[in-house]
Amino acid sequence: MLPQQKLSALVNRHALVESQLASGVTGDEFVSLSREFSDLSPVVDVIKSYRQVTEEIDGLQAMIEDASTDAEMRKMAAAELPDLRERAETIEHQLRLALLPKDAMDERNAILEIRAGTGGDEAALFAGDLFRMYERYAASQGWRTEVLSISDGTKGGYKEVVAEISGRGVFAKLKFESGVHRVQRVPDTEASGRIHTSAATVAVLPEVEDVDIHINEADLKIDTMRAQGAGGQHVNKTESAIRITHIPSGIVVLVQEERSQHKNRSKAMAMLRAKLYDAERSKRDAERSADRRGQVGSGDRSERIRTYNFPQGRVTDHRINLTLYKLPAVMEGEALGEMIDALVTEHQAELLAAEGM
Repeated sequence: MLPQQKLSALVNRHALVESQLASGVTGDEFVSLSREFSDLSPVVDVIKSYRQVTEEIDGLQAMIEDASTDAEMRKMAAAELPDLRERAETIEHQLRLALLPKDAMDERNAILEIRAGTGGDEAALFAGDLFRMYERYAASQGWRTEVLSISDGTKGGYKEVVAEISGRGVFAKLKFESGVHRVQRVPDTEASGRIHTSAATVAVLPEVEDVDIHINEADLKIDTMRAQGAGGQHVNKTESAIRITHIPSGIVVLVQEERSQHKNRSKAMAMLRAKLYDAERSKRDAERSADRRGQVGSGDRSERIRTYNFPQGRVTDHRINLTLYKLPAVMEGEALGEMIDALVTEHQAELLAAEGM
């Protein structure tokens, strides 16, 4: 049974927040209440649907059990019940998911980092392929991708690429992509047709705000330099690139894609906040689950999570043992959603089990 007291409390809170917003609050209070109202509204809609369908079921049940009910009416009520019960089960499952504890960062933008791993030039080419895959997937979701920093591979692709992906619910969808991605294919340079195995590391960090993590300016070493670009570009003429070193943690970030030093500094600080928050979050998660690993992995960047096998045209996610024989569609970003949705579903199932729901 669902906790009726909790459902009533949510409906009442939603009504209270709605009346407070209508009373003309302004400033930070308006922003805070609007955000809460936006979060509560879809949950309350499902609660109302659930209560409506259970009332209909109770009404039909009472009609069937009432001896004074006309036989034809009783027959019609009995015929309606199975469909209503099926609908109630579907809505109840939706409601259980809606009641799960939310990750505060799920609605945030994300910083995507991809680095070539083992495999030399082929790893750099694969890192480039992964970046294009995420870029196309982001476009299909209506998100915007903005490159913050790039280090090109010697024969194409990237040794490293860092980008900001902006939109609604970016981190919720991409957070399970962190880890080692392995590719098995025949490189263009391989005359004998031998399959090579290479790897690239993906990190997805939520973009955090000043209020999420405090950075002491005294802990920062900030360097300006000329960005590394092709000859004749503006980047070689102005010291617009910014490198920030966070002395206590040793974390270094570099942004060089904008002409403006001010914009690069702002983006570098956003990257630094994301990295510091991620380090703190990883430490907390490790302490909390020292004796238990999640089904979809810990998000540890050293954990091999997925293999892209080009000769067989398949992609396998090792955390949930899911294989899709549609590698070209995955690399185009089209079928990547199937993989991500399966990971989200698995995560939700684990949370439901943990909550005893």
